[in-house]
Amino acid sequence: MEIRALSVSEVNGYIKKYLGIDPILSSITVKGEISNYKLHTSGHLYFSLKDNSSRLRCIMFREAAKKLAFEPTEGMNVAAKGSISVYERDGQYQLYVKDMSQDGLGELYEAFEQLKKSLEQKGYFDPDNKKRLPFMPLKIGVVTSAEGAAVRDIITTIGRRSGKTEILVYNSLVQGEKAPDQICRGIQYFNRMEPVDVIIIGRGGGSIEELWAFNDERVANAIHESEIPIVSAVGHQTDFTIADFAADLRAPTPTAAGELVVPELQQLGRSLSEAYGRMGNAMEKYIQMRRLELKRMKESYGFRQPRDRIVQFKQQTDEEYARLVRALGVFCRNRRLTLEQMAARMDSLSPLSVVERGYAVVRNRETGHTVKSVTQVKENSNLDLMLKDGIISTRVLKLKRG
Repeated sequence: MEIRALSVSEVNGYIKKYLGIDPILSSITVKGEISNYKLHTSGHLYFSLKDNSSRLRCIMFREAAKKLAFEPTEGMNVAAKGSISVYERDGQYQLYVKDMSQDGLGELYEAFEQLKKSLEQKGYFDPDNKKRLPFMPLKIGVVTSAEGAAVRDIITTIGRRSGKTEILVYNSLVQGEKAPDQICRGIQYFNRMEPVDVIIIGRGGGSIEELWAFNDERVANAIHESEIPIVSAVGHQTDFTIADFAADLRAPTPTAAGELVVPELQQLGRSLSEAYGRMGNAMEKYIQMRRLELKRMKESYGFRQPRDRIVQFKQQTDEEYARLVRALGVFCRNRRLTLEQMAARMDSLSPLSVVERGYAVVRNRETGHTVKSVTQVKENSNLDLMLKDGIISTRVLKLKRG
């Protein structure tokens, strides 16, 4: 019996139904290494499982993904349990994963982690060693495939934001065994032969194998030794390579790299215009404030009647001078009175005042000492008697103690 011609939808539907009744494919566990992993905004996981010779597309819906006890990553070895079915729209069979367990790390991922740890210990990723990008580069070097979508995205973005920036493209392989050497030569070319202000290296998205050229130690060394700042723009936002860590700045995509290296001239112009306006307003306010202060000063009493102010100050000066003279007179009288009191006290204690009252001051002529007691002289001692109007010299003939 001849079967009628079937539509594409009927064929895909038949295959899906046939796969659904297969006892093995309806409940199967597949081991492999995660590749081309993507976490969608919906929460669904899209990835592939691969081994040394083949690849299987997989999808894990959000409800199942929420139950995972670990976070899947690129290069991780897992055991995925689910069913094989057909996505009818594309005619693509894939594994619908219901559960998944970690089964170790893939060889590429292990190599990635080992190289990352080694370079980190050498200081390749130290933020203090990162070079700052110029604010407005005039010449930009791009190391990538001249035929890829990445270079078109970079050129389009830079041209849209800054039409005056010159872009030089060094055509390089971005995957395969020869790619690392060509990427290194591109970086060295812009450092030695054609100096630029900043270098962008990168490519579009892909699996870990496709991006592996940017996980090569030679590329990391070339980035580290570059005297020109380097921006790494490899893959999509979720893709990370050694080049991203070694570069002075990582861009999540090639388009983002173009946005990061040059400012948007229109936005810059608007910002400058706004700043100029704010500066003008601030200056106008400042001048207005100074004018108000000047007006207040001109209208003040001191500026309106300067002669009156001078007369008042002269009067205040005269009053202060009179107070000073009076204070100085009181001070002098007090000091004179004190001096007279001290002089009277000293006069009362003076030996001359004693002599004035009829007494005499006796001195030993030989020693010059004043004689205060009979014990200080001997018979035949020569003495001087000082009276108020002269001195009498005498000799002791006899001592009589009282």
